Amino acid sequence: MYNLVTLVTYFCSKAFYDPASLINCLLLYMNLTSAFSREQIRSITQFSFYLLFLSAPLLNIFRFDILDGYFIVFGHSWMLGLESSEFECLDSSHSVRDLLFNFLLPVLLLILFTGVIAWKYGRIYCGWLCPHFSVVETINRLMLKHLNRATFWEKPSTTHTKNRQALPWLLLLSICILIAFFWAFVLLGYIYPPILLITNLYHFELSFGPSLFLLVMTIILTIDFFFARHLFCKFGCSYGIMQSFVWMANSKSMVVGFDKSRAHLCQPCDSACDKACPMRLPVRSIKRAKFTCTQCGICLNACDDAQADNPQGRLIHWVSNEEASAVDRQAAPFTIKRLKKSK
Repeated sequence: MYNLVTLVTYFCSKAFYDPASLINCLLLYMNLTSAFSREQIRSITQFSFYLLFLSAPLLNIFRFDILDGYFIVFGHSWMLGLESSEFECLDSSHSVRDLLFNFLLPVLLLILFTGVIAWKYGRIYCGWLCPHFSVVETINRLMLKHLNRATFWEKPSTTHTKNRQALPWLLLLSICILIAFFWAFVLLGYIYPPILLITNLYHFELSFGPSLFLLVMTIILTIDFFFARHLFCKFGCSYGIMQSFVWMANSKSMVVGFDKSRAHLCQPCDSACDKACPMRLPVRSIKRAKFTCTQCGICLNACDDAQADNPQGRLIHWVSNEEASAVDRQAAPFTIKRLKKSK
């Protein structure tokens, strides 16, 4: 039986040779630990990255200064070396070198890093770090608590009278508007000097451009948070979709697998894992049906709760390699005979 000490020892011995050992150890621990511990760790990673998202422009960790026309990374100006004042006195080889090392190489390394993570673990960034997904989960919980439904497009789970009352809807809409305005303000801080932005907003001296940005982004984000949320994650987020395509290309990447030999134990729980999924996916189905899975592990938590009295534990687990290949069985080849049968 693995424990935390065993996992730390394993990582220390393998980390030098395998940089992915830390992630593998953590995922193994996630699979074996309790739902409470697993969700605690995920909450810490989400909260930490959310703080980073909020504070990055204010602390000059990362932002683009639209007034000066260059990026600021960890308090330092990040320029391509092609500024008009310097470009005239530089030869073409020097300019190409600056462009390569100041822009192309960092971008390629970032793409390579995110591609490798997506290849092995899918949209794990979405489920464990993404600030938008944190908002998705928060509003889902609020809707479920006050309106008996996790999304706007679902029917309420009960026929309680509060489902038809206007006050819970107005309360939820107000929360979405507040979060949307706050997000719009933070996003504006990534392209506009945040200290100047805060000062102008405090004194009601925002110019037309920033004011229009705040208004338009608040409306767009309110629509997203109130109506879309997981739908945006599925169909609107280009980074998330890219991760999904890379993940699907690797048949041995990490995926939630279902123990079909114990499928009869699912009957009493009324599809708790499917209902818990923030992306509204069929958790026990094949990999293609879970194209937008964020690896958040909430379905695992739901199965842990549903099988709390079962000594064998839950029926779904994170699997990889050969076990993962078995999750997405190959589709039958398309033939004319098959087409006729389908008719």
